[in-house]
Amino acid sequence: MLKFYWYPKCSTCRKAKAWLDQAGVDFETIDLVQETPSADTFEKWITASEQPVRKFFNTSGMKYRELGLKDKMADLSVKEASELLASDGMLVKRPLLIKNDQFLLNGFKDTTYERTFK
Repeated sequence: MLKFYWYPKCSTCRKAKAWLDQAGVDFETIDLVQETPSADTFEKWITASEQPVRKFFNTSGMKYRELGLKDKMADLSVKEASELLASDGMLVKRPLLIKNDQFLLNGFKDTTYERTFK
């Protein structure tokens, strides 16, 4: 089953959800702020994804700027980053797509979605 972690007030998340609905993709929606995944879960996803830790953060978000994470990102371990992400769903780059408990995608670009789901 595909899990779609989103923040309903986020316009990018709404666009991604509309794309998935229109494409007929079956998925479960989960409010990222209300049901933020655990640090262990983020650690597993980050490690398996082979993406830089920075790619999991909402770098344009207020919370990211408030915490001064731009200057700290290079020194964050996967464990520290996972704990930060689990502490506040607003820090997470969204939407986040998880398939069979494995990281699939985050963010939204229609071309990426097309390649993944068509």
